[in-house]
Amino acid sequence: MKTIIKSLNREIKIIALFLLISNPLSAAALTFGNQSPINDSTNFSQFKGKVSDSRTKSGLSFATLSLIGDNISTVTNSEGDFSLKVPNHKIESRLLISFIGYKNKIIKLNELKAENNTILLEPYNIALGEVIVSTNNAEQLLKQVLSKIEQNYGTDQNLMTGFYRETIKKRKTYLSLTESVVEIEKQAYNNSAEDIIQLFKGRKYTDYTKLDTLSFKLQGGPYTCIHLDIMKYPEIIFTDDPLTYYNFTLENNTQIGDDKVYVLSFKQKPQISEPLYFGKLYIDMESLAVISATFNLNVENRKAASSFFTQKKPSGSEVYPTIASYQINYRESNGKWLFAYSRGDISFKVNWTKKLFNSNYDSTIELAVTNFGESFIDPKKPSVILKRNVIMIDKVSNFTDVEFWGEYNIIEPEKSIEAAIKKIQKKI
Repeated sequence: MKTIIKSLNREIKIIALFLLISNPLSAAALTFGNQSPINDSTNFSQFKGKVSDSRTKSGLSFATLSLIGDNISTVTNSEGDFSLKVPNHKIESRLLISFIGYKNKIIKLNELKAENNTILLEPYNIALGEVIVSTNNAEQLLKQVLSKIEQNYGTDQNLMTGFYRETIKKRKTYLSLTESVVEIEKQAYNNSAEDIIQLFKGRKYTDYTKLDTLSFKLQGGPYTCIHLDIMKYPEIIFTDDPLTYYNFTLENNTQIGDDKVYVLSFKQKPQISEPLYFGKLYIDMESLAVISATFNLNVENRKAASSFFTQKKPSGSEVYPTIASYQINYRESNGKWLFAYSRGDISFKVNWTKKLFNSNYDSTIELAVTNFGESFIDPKKPSVILKRNVIMIDKVSNFTDVEFWGEYNIIEPEKSIEAAIKKIQKKI
């Protein structure tokens, strides 16, 4: 069992590594990203707004917006805001908005305004039927899900264009923001070939002056997000014998758009001391495909959990995570489910032996696939295959292009990130 746990721990580290170095940078040594990009809107139209609950009017985070019959899509941010850019020749298309537990909504693009659109989704208020909570039923469902991976997720390679963002903040102050457009060669689900990611363009905003004695960087970049694809990399959660390490339970059914789904929760068995995961799988009732998942790393064992995250740390400090949560969403296309969005949120604390106060940091990574099946990347422009241990904040400075971002879909930044960018730009 220890051998399997060690192998599993290596997989956990793939999606949970950051650097913490006691090498302060002087303000003079800092380089800041370019100012707001210049947008050429002659070939595309942009729509901005918010997706909210029709009853509470609260924003729905990470809702999906996609053109029907097309490959263009985006997601809302944590506040429910969205930004969607569409080529002008597709302005007559219809837009599908979906979110877990809510009814799908379809609207015509040409009925949207450029700004301040409000899209309300109605929650399902009918009972979808409760399942009998049975350990045996849950285990049988898991086995069927795993047996249908090849059938549900395909044997073909897929080319995707995606938008990646990572942020680091200390308490409520943003210290760095890195954004990039990447091309993903998504390998087939029936082989062990690793996905390949190319960087096309990127930009960054940094303010290390507030890091005091620490330089904090994330390692892995978009590869961290792509490894959250638990159906391509099931060993992250599902070992060769997941029933040995996890208890599975069926909860009440729910619905994602028009798809009725099982909700299969899991958590590590109490006799397993090493940090594993707990969370929920949302499984399409018809195909038995996992179409969404949310899960957290168990961080109760501080020392063990810390070893998954920290590559370097300064002497005289104790560093440990307080939250490590993840999300993965898939999108159906021609009868197959494709990787569509993933996000990780990691919070950690630094305790100093010779200081009265500790430090709290939060980091977020997210990757949204904005186009499936074709590449918008101009082969005449530079691109590079990223290494799996890439540090994006060090990499993107070579790809700055103030005119690039105009036609590409990005995840609308949270208001706090927008404020941080404006504040940093004043220093340029």
